[in-house]
Amino acid sequence: MLASKLSLETPVSKVPMIGPAFASRLSKLGIATIRDLLWHVPARYEDYSLIAKAATLQEGETVTIQGKVMEIKNVFTRNGFMIQQAKVEDETGIVDVIWFNQRFLTRVLHKGDTISLSGKVQRSGHKLQLESPDYEVIYGLPGQPLQEVFLQRAPIHTGRFVPVYSETAGITSKWLRSRLHFLLQQIGQGGLEISDHFSDDQISQIGLIGLIEALREVHFPTSLKNAQRAKERLAFDEMLFSQLEAKKRKEDWQKKTVGNKFKIVEIRDQLGHFVKNLSFELTSAQKKVIDEIYKDLAKQTPMNRLLQGDVGSGKTVVAALAMLAARLNGYQSALMAPTEILANQHYQTLQTLLKPLKIGVGIATGSKKDYTGFDVIVGTHALLTDKLNFSRLGFIVIDEQHRFGVGQRAKLTAKGINPHVLTMTATPIPRTVALTLYGDLDLSLLDEMPKNRRPVRTWVVPKEKRTAAYQWIRSQHSQAFIVCPLIEESESETLAEVKAAKTEYERLQKEIFPDLKLGLLHGRLKPKEKDAVLTEFRNQKLDILVATPVVEVGIDIPQATIMLIEAADRFGLAQLHQLRGRVGRGDQQSFCLLFTESEEGIGRLKYLEKLTNGLQLAEIDLKFRGPGQRFGTAQHGRWDLKIADFADLDLVEKSNLLAQKALEHPEEFPLLHKILETSKINIAPN
Repeated sequence: MLASKLSLETPVSKVPMIGPAFASRLSKLGIATIRDLLWHVPARYEDYSLIAKAATLQEGETVTIQGKVMEIKNVFTRNGFMIQQAKVEDETGIVDVIWFNQRFLTRVLHKGDTISLSGKVQRSGHKLQLESPDYEVIYGLPGQPLQEVFLQRAPIHTGRFVPVYSETAGITSKWLRSRLHFLLQQIGQGGLEISDHFSDDQISQIGLIGLIEALREVHFPTSLKNAQRAKERLAFDEMLFSQLEAKKRKEDWQKKTVGNKFKIVEIRDQLGHFVKNLSFELTSAQKKVIDEIYKDLAKQTPMNRLLQGDVGSGKTVVAALAMLAARLNGYQSALMAPTEILANQHYQTLQTLLKPLKIGVGIATGSKKDYTGFDVIVGTHALLTDKLNFSRLGFIVIDEQHRFGVGQRAKLTAKGINPHVLTMTATPIPRTVALTLYGDLDLSLLDEMPKNRRPVRTWVVPKEKRTAAYQWIRSQHSQAFIVCPLIEESESETLAEVKAAKTEYERLQKEIFPDLKLGLLHGRLKPKEKDAVLTEFRNQKLDILVATPVVEVGIDIPQATIMLIEAADRFGLAQLHQLRGRVGRGDQQSFCLLFTESEEGIGRLKYLEKLTNGLQLAEIDLKFRGPGQRFGTAQHGRWDLKIADFADLDLVEKSNLLAQKALEHPEEFPLLHKILETSKINIAPN
């Protein structure tokens, strides 16, 4: 019996066999509480369920042998390597076991130990042996028969479907298994209190298994089928709570009232005059979205709308029209962007659009501050500083919202009195994802590009055509981006073909384009250094800009017509689509070259040759890659599903229906509402 009861909210540092040191390591996996640890589900399972006898071993089988250690010793080979040799006996015979360079084993395994070993049977000369098997000592009573020992004390690392987890330094799957096994044993024994938030009838109606059964089966499954059923239950919960969270946020938002609703009808002529004097014609999609926004601005309830559109579809112009409406109603506007590059881009665009109307546009970033007497201010996180005050903040634009934390968004909105909020994103978001994660927002879509935009011609370039591609780039006499996924080569990087930006920059300058001028741009450069490089590129003093995906958003160089992406197979289709959106911004034909040395990745990349619609590509991406790496946006809580899969439409719809029912009939789901009220929503670790 534990000295004190544990709960799901107990910090892991308070759990026996963990403590502060291991708690610090677990934090790197996003694990802070017992809830986080129990919902850290296996990435896969090793099938060690076949328990074989020494006399019946077959070469190539993965088996578990259970017996007694007859001997174990360190042995030096002729080449000077140290190996560990053991003999393990069961009732049918003796099996040889070998490990490589694990000299500590002779201190932890001893003659006479009852042991369980799981691994692959290999042939060595004329005999069969287990090579580098997983092992665990099973402690029984003196003289107790082997079969009885294993029945009473079932192994957790061998002899079953063994879970394998995401790990970090100092935290192995074996370590996690032992702690999880301990915690699961405490459930129902008075040590750890867990209750299901569904009744037995509800579980049956939904077609799931119970929560406690799911936790036990996901970590230590009795069959792979049961492991799958367990994951389905936990995935349903995760999706459900995400839906509930979004719907609850929408409910709470709709209870707010703005200080003053905007007068739109009265300023229609001034808004129309602005549109007529633009140097380009608005697309029908822009006109539709602007009308949706104006209707929101005229309501007493503050707007909370998501504007989604591909790079170059004209989101900033839409925001400018809303900012003009705010200014004509006597309100200030703020636009918050995740990077200085993007903030500077918006600042320049809004100055061009609004300055002729005598609307003051200010900027606040880490390296640039100019906001005296502003009507509109653009900035990064610097907008959140207490030194920056607003007199009448009535309209907020948050660009690429998923890159900001909930607290940061709330801090900006708190600078006004329930201001209208427009969120913009160029990240193509599949409908299922938008319904789940942005269910609290009204959705607007810019699904049409300006008339002068030509689709970017895209080619997948295998390794044998690399040299020819370089020659073609040279022949175009145009500026080009070359994007690499890393800044520096890393020893831990397993894919040797990945080109790091610094290394690639030096190679290209020396070996491929020695007569051209190349620049280097990455996230570790200081803001002034980034500005200097971009200014050189914009002024055509550089022919090629080698960069990391920092160019994904905010860089507008109309004369650049070539985008080359190294190791393209490492990116999602949606992210590649955003990257190629950095070219094709002028009236010249532009091109995107996707370099890959992975034969397996070519089929997926070929979709980019055929499709130019970001949403279509995002849907395909979801099927190929799942929710894990799909959009490159897993930072701050809106993209934190660990178990559920956005591509599972049945799961999305089923959880959405139940979430709606739970909100409409709270009396039927008292435990769900208790969790909702105490904000214990995010079941999976953030």
